Amino acid sequence: MKVVILSGSPRDSEWVDKIAAVLDKLEVPTIRRVGSAHRVPEHVLSLLAGYDGDGEPTVFITVAGMSDALSGLSDANVAAPVIACPPRSDSFAGLDVLSSLRTPPGVAPLVALEPANAALAAAKILATHDDALRKRVVAHQEAAAKRVLDGDADIR
Repeated sequence: MKVVILSGSPRDSEWVDKIAAVLDKLEVPTIRRVGSAHRVPEHVLSLLAGYDGDGEPTVFITVAGMSDALSGLSDANVAAPVIACPPRSDSFAGLDVLSSLRTPPGVAPLVALEPANAALAAAKILATHDDALRKRVVAHQEAAAKRVLDGDADIR
């Protein structure tokens, strides 16, 4: 079982780090790779084929901004789930995120705008194959709920 985080550029490493931190906390094996759908599509396709065809449960998280061709290219070429997690951008009033949301029929990457949520979604998908991971996901959710309840108690 693994999550492959595929970013479109080394500049995305800070965003990838945020995703990987949550996956590390949940003890989910993570592989980080870089490949641009625009600049090196053959490299991306080779990476995807290697990880998707290895017989292990896999989830891909793609990190690409501007014109997010990486998520669609990835999803169209693997059977595993793909989660697009585009980095925040002030360009185009933030509307460049639309390239992650609007894909043609038959291309269905999921979209999570927060790195922690992309990681959690990937873990939940993999937890369908792993009861121990499912328990860690539940504990993670319970801890998040406790932080809210503790915050409420603190303000009273």
